[in-house]
Amino acid sequence: MLHQPDIERLDVEAVNAAGRQDQPLYAKREKIFPKRTEGQFRRLKWLIMAITLSIYYVTPWLRWDRGPYAPDQAVLIDMANRRFYFFFIEIWPQEFFFVAGLLVMAGVGLFLVTSAVGRAWCGYTCPQTVWTDLFLVIERFFEGDRNARIKLDNAPWSVDKLRKRVLKHATWIVVAVATGGAWIFYFADAPSLLMSFLTGEAPFIAYATVALLTATTYVFGGLMREQVCIYMCPWPRIQAAMLDEDSLTVTYNDWRGEPRTRGAKKAAAAGLPAGDCVDCNACVAVCPMGIDIRDGQQMACITCALCIDACDGVMDRLGRERGLISYATLSDYNANMAAATDPATGAIDPSRVRDSAGRFIAGLRHFDWRIILRTRTLIYLAMWSAIGVGLTIALLSRDRLEINVQHDRNPVAVTLADGSIRNGYTVKLLNMLPQPRTIGLALEGLPEATMTIADIDAPAARSFDIPVAPDQLRALRVFVAQPASALQAGETSFRFVVTDPVAGETDSYSAIFETGN
Repeated sequence: MLHQPDIERLDVEAVNAAGRQDQPLYAKREKIFPKRTEGQFRRLKWLIMAITLSIYYVTPWLRWDRGPYAPDQAVLIDMANRRFYFFFIEIWPQEFFFVAGLLVMAGVGLFLVTSAVGRAWCGYTCPQTVWTDLFLVIERFFEGDRNARIKLDNAPWSVDKLRKRVLKHATWIVVAVATGGAWIFYFADAPSLLMSFLTGEAPFIAYATVALLTATTYVFGGLMREQVCIYMCPWPRIQAAMLDEDSLTVTYNDWRGEPRTRGAKKAAAAGLPAGDCVDCNACVAVCPMGIDIRDGQQMACITCALCIDACDGVMDRLGRERGLISYATLSDYNANMAAATDPATGAIDPSRVRDSAGRFIAGLRHFDWRIILRTRTLIYLAMWSAIGVGLTIALLSRDRLEINVQHDRNPVAVTLADGSIRNGYTVKLLNMLPQPRTIGLALEGLPEATMTIADIDAPAARSFDIPVAPDQLRALRVFVAQPASALQAGETSFRFVVTDPVAGETDSYSAIFETGN
């Protein structure tokens, strides 16, 4: 016989099981046909899309004169020679911490932007958003706006439908190929690689990379679209931890819009309350993610603000205040909700809504610096600035001349016929400038010691002038000999010193001289 606690437990398990069945981990994609809208945020998205696409496609073709010994491509990731060129900056493999620092800055900057203005990265500058917008432009060009595309999708196959679909997908593939093609130009001289690519003489990796990026761009931007943001991108799940009550998010102000009604005059004549929302679904029709912002904050919302433009257009036609859907903080939303609520009945009073709406709209005309000047955002800003200043100082103060020395292991010391002791070293001189240099190599310490260099036909001395090619490392076999009269038992430390008097640079390496005793 079941007792009451057992019955309650079974009821809870049954409800949980039903919930798991009603909410699968993956839902089959329902096609979304976003409607084109006009407004300030749509214009902002057009501008950002034009800028970001121009940067991506044009950057590999920019030139930067580094002299006759270095490539003249402004931005180049030279994998063969292990160099990264960015205009006047040249990064060597041992300086990869600069790249790591920039990635850390990007991460902290993303936290800063999200904590202040929500998912602005997702809505405006994310490559998935930019290329999806571009693919939607192509789709509208061939198939028309929302209603025409829905009608075409539901229509049976015909010559006209086949023609439109073939042209659309062919254009998508052209854009996808251009996307993959632009990427490979960052890794080699763009004009030369283009000619070899078109003539079939480029390396296999170039064709493989273009094929891979063509496929991913076509699938992600044309076929999957919002599915990438919902199921593949981790950021929607992380960004909730970045937001607080003072972060800007796209918000439906239901304190002003509810109750919704399509017949405001009839409702007023009947003495019924009516909000500003006329339930036209314009905000839903333009959403690229296919959500209804009136249902509240959702993981799928990328805060692109197109619903704001659509709603503002409806409000303009109805002669009502803009801002029914707006960028707002949770604290402002709660304040306006409290102002619009009748304390006696707990209901939203239309007259109070009008008053609070006016105050809210007036507040939007001036940027609220509280969004930025908060403890969280200031900490992020301080971290971001500190990393940037540190990287700048390290970049401006770095030396372009380095020396590295390795002592011979076997034998560590050799006794010569006159009783002097000789040690062998591999000395590596690194010239990190795109021009030839004559570098002075000298001994510091061991006052009676001299050195000889295997590749240089010159008598023993304490210093040599070594020519080093631009952007090259030169390895030398150096022998340091010390006369028997100056020997000390055990180990004696000294230094190899390199100098470039023209550039005013110097570097040194502490080494050990072994007597073998």
